[in-house]
Amino acid sequence: MASIRCCVHFDSYESKKLNSILHFSDRGLIFSFTSVINNSFDKLKHVRVSRLDTELSDVLQYSNVDRPVDVTDDNVVLQSPKLHRNFKKGKRSIWKRLDGMKKVANELKVMHNSINEDSSEHEVKFDSKIGCIDTEDLLLNNDDEIYDKLSSNRIELSLGQCNSILEKLENGGRDDEALKFFELMRINGKLMQNVNAYKLALRVLGRRQDWKGAERLIQEMQTESSCELSFQIFNTLIYSCHRRGLVGPGTKWFRMMLDTGIQPNVATFGMIMNLYQKGGNLDEAEFAFSQMRSFRIVCHNAYSAMITLYTRLGLYEKSEEIVDFLKKDRVILNQENWLVLLNAYSQQGKLDKAEDILASMHAAGFPAHIIAYNTLLTGYGKMSNMIDAKRIFQNLVSAGLKPDESTYRTMIEGWGRVQNFEEAEWHYNEMIRLGYKPNSSNLYTMINLQAKHGDEAGAKRIIEHMIMIGCQFSSILSIVLQAYEKVERFDKVPSVIMGSLYNHVLNNQTSCSILVMSYVKHGLVDDAIEVLGIKKWKDKMFEDSLYHLLICTCKELGHLHNSVKIYTSMPKHDKVNLHITCTMIDVYSCLNLFKEAEKLFINLKSKGIALDLIAYSIVVRMYVKSGSLNDACSVLDVMEKQKDIVPDIYLFRDMLRIYQRLGMASKLADLYYKILKAGVSWDQETKMKFNGFSVSLEAYNCMLDAYGKAGEMEKFKNVLLRMKESNCGSDHYTFNIMINIYGEKGWIEEVGDVLMELQESGLKPDLCSYNSLIKAYGIAGMVEDAVNLVKEMRRNGIEPDRITYMNLIAVFQKNDMVLEALKWSLWMKQMGL
Repeated sequence: MASIRCCVHFDSYESKKLNSILHFSDRGLIFSFTSVINNSFDKLKHVRVSRLDTELSDVLQYSNVDRPVDVTDDNVVLQSPKLHRNFKKGKRSIWKRLDGMKKVANELKVMHNSINEDSSEHEVKFDSKIGCIDTEDLLLNNDDEIYDKLSSNRIELSLGQCNSILEKLENGGRDDEALKFFELMRINGKLMQNVNAYKLALRVLGRRQDWKGAERLIQEMQTESSCELSFQIFNTLIYSCHRRGLVGPGTKWFRMMLDTGIQPNVATFGMIMNLYQKGGNLDEAEFAFSQMRSFRIVCHNAYSAMITLYTRLGLYEKSEEIVDFLKKDRVILNQENWLVLLNAYSQQGKLDKAEDILASMHAAGFPAHIIAYNTLLTGYGKMSNMIDAKRIFQNLVSAGLKPDESTYRTMIEGWGRVQNFEEAEWHYNEMIRLGYKPNSSNLYTMINLQAKHGDEAGAKRIIEHMIMIGCQFSSILSIVLQAYEKVERFDKVPSVIMGSLYNHVLNNQTSCSILVMSYVKHGLVDDAIEVLGIKKWKDKMFEDSLYHLLICTCKELGHLHNSVKIYTSMPKHDKVNLHITCTMIDVYSCLNLFKEAEKLFINLKSKGIALDLIAYSIVVRMYVKSGSLNDACSVLDVMEKQKDIVPDIYLFRDMLRIYQRLGMASKLADLYYKILKAGVSWDQETKMKFNGFSVSLEAYNCMLDAYGKAGEMEKFKNVLLRMKESNCGSDHYTFNIMINIYGEKGWIEEVGDVLMELQESGLKPDLCSYNSLIKAYGIAGMVEDAVNLVKEMRRNGIEPDRITYMNLIAVFQKNDMVLEALKWSLWMKQMGL
C-alpha cells in the first residue's frame, strides 16, 4: 500500500490538545520521534503499520522518527480488526475520517508555529487505511459526496492516488464515475503530463464508442497537458474497434496515428489487419500492409490476413504476390502462416503445391496439425477427387493424429458429392460412434443419398439425429421433402415422416400446410386428406384458407376430380365459405356438371351471402357455358344493383357478348359508357367472335380509344379499316374519338377529314365533338378558329360547358395570350363555372 506522510515540528504541546480520538485500521500505527521537548509525549510507544503508495503531500511529509509511542496512552485509540470491518460494513463515510485527520493536521500546524527555529523536524507515517485516504473505502462510497469534497478542495490527493482510483473505477466497469473522476482530475490540475490517466479515460470512451470525445482528449493531451503521444494511446482505441469489429472507426484511428507521425508497432498492425480480414475490407488492408512493409515491421498476422483476403475473393495471383513478399522480407513463418499458405493453394485447387507446403511445414520443425490435413481434405473433396482425399485421410491417421469432427464432416461431404453412399454412410456412422455431431450439410447430404438409394430406415434415423442436434422441425420437413422430390420418389415420404416429426406436423398448422400441399402437388391426395382428418391444431379461418388453396392447386394442375374429392372431405360447417364455393362452381362448370354448380349458387343465395366481383364472374361464365344466357343476364341485373361492384376487363367482355347475343342495344350503349368511365384498357380480346358473336360498334370504339391513347396508330388505322370492311357504321363516339386522337397528335388535316366524314354521314358535331375540336385547334396554334367554334356552338343551339371554356383557356395559354386567358378565367369564376 502507498504511504501518507505527515511532517510536524514538536516544541511544546498541551496534552489536552490530543484529546481528539483517531480511529485507525487494524494494521497499526508508527509514531517515531527524534526529539520531544514536551513530557506529555513520554508515554508514546512504537507501533508498526503498513505504508500507502499515495501521498497527501500538502499536509504530511516523510521524516524518520525513532522514539516509541505508547499505544496504551488514552490519547491514542487503536481500532481492532473487528471494529474496522464493522466500519466498512456500515459504510461510514471516509470523508468524516478525513475531516478528523484534517483537524489533527491543523492542530499539528499550530504546534509547528510555536516551535523554535532550531527545533528538529519530526514525521508521522500513516497507513492507507488509517486516518487519511483509503482508496478502497473511497470507492465504496459510490455517491456524489466523494466528488463534492474533491472539487471543493477539502482534501488533496497525490497524482499516484488519483491514477490508482481512476484505474480501479475503469477496471471495475464504473465508466460514469471514471469519467467524472477524470474531470475532477482535470479541474485539480492532475492531468499535466499524466499519460496513464488519459489512457484509462480513452479505454472508457472506446468502450462507449465515443470517438468524438476520444479525439478531443487526444488533442487535449498535446495542447493542454503536454503529453507525448505514443502508439499505446492509439492502440487503446484500435483495440476497442478490433474487439467490436468496427472497421470504420478503427481505420480512422490508424490513419490519425500515421498523420500524427506516430509509428505503429506489431500489435497495431496485428489488430488492424485482423479487423480488415474479418470485415473483408481489401483496400484498407492493402494500404495498412504497405505501411507495415515501409516501416520494416514484420507482423505475421498481417501476411496471413492478406493471403486470406485475396484467397477469399478469388484473387489468387495477388495471394501469390504476398507469398513472394514473405520470401523477400525473410519472414520466418509461424504455424499460422504455414496453414494460411496451405489453405490458399487448396482453395485454388493446387493440391500438389498444398502438399509441398505441408511437407515443408514438417521439415521446418512444426508437428503434424489436424487443420492442415482437414484443409487438404476439403480441397480434394471440392474437386471430387476422393481417391487422394482417402490417401490424405490415411496419412492423417499414420501421422498419429485423430480425425476430428471437421475431418468426418469433410469426408461425408466429399463422398456425397461423388454419390458414394457406402463411403459417406461409413464416415457418418463413425462420426456418430465417436460422439461427434454432424452439421446440417452432412444431414442434408445423407438424406439425399438415402432417398436416392431407397434407404427409408436410414432416412428415419437421420431425421432423429436432426431432431437431437436441435434442427427446427420445419427445416427438417423441408429438407426431407426436397430430397425425395429431387429423386422423384415422393411416394415414399409418408413412410418417412413418422414419430416426433409427424406429431409436430399434426400440431403445427404451418408445417401441416406445407406437407399436405406437397402431397397434393404430387398426387397423394388421400394422404393429404388423412393428415387433415387427424390434425390437432384448431384455426377455422386458416383451415378454410388451406382447403381453398388445395382445391385451387388441384384445379390449376388439371386434377379437377381431386378438387372435388378434397371439397367433399371438408368438415361441414353452418357458415358457407364464399371463395371455396365459387371455386367449386367453377370446377363443376369445367366438368360440365352444371346442376352441381347451380346448386352451390342457389345455396349461396339462400344463405343471403352477397357475391363479390369474382363470384359474379364465375356464376356468369357458368351460365354462359351452359347456354343459359338469360340466367346470366339475370345475374348481371342483380350485380348492377350492388353499387360497389365495378366489373373488370374480363367481365366487361362477357357482358358485351351476352348483350350482343341477346340483341340488347340499350344495354350495350350503357355498357360502353361504363367502360369509358371505368378507364379500362381494351385490346383485341374484344376476340368478340366467341361462339359466333360479331364485333359490335361499341367494341370497335373501345379499341380505337385504347390504341389512340396508347399511341399505337398503326393498330388504330387497322381498326378503322376493319370497321369499313365489316360495313360497321360510325356514331358520334367514333368521330369524337378520332377528332380527339388526331387533335392530340396535331394532325389538323386528318381532323378536317373527320369533320367532313361526319357531315357526310348525316350527323352533326355534338358538345363532345366541339370540345375535342377546340382542343385540337389549340394544339395546332389556330386560336381564331378555336374561338369561332364557341360562336358556332351557340348558333347551333349547343351550350358550352366547363370543359369548353377550360379548353379555350388552354388554347390562349399555349399560344402566349395571357390576358385573354386571364379574362376568360375571371369570367368563368364570376359565372360560377
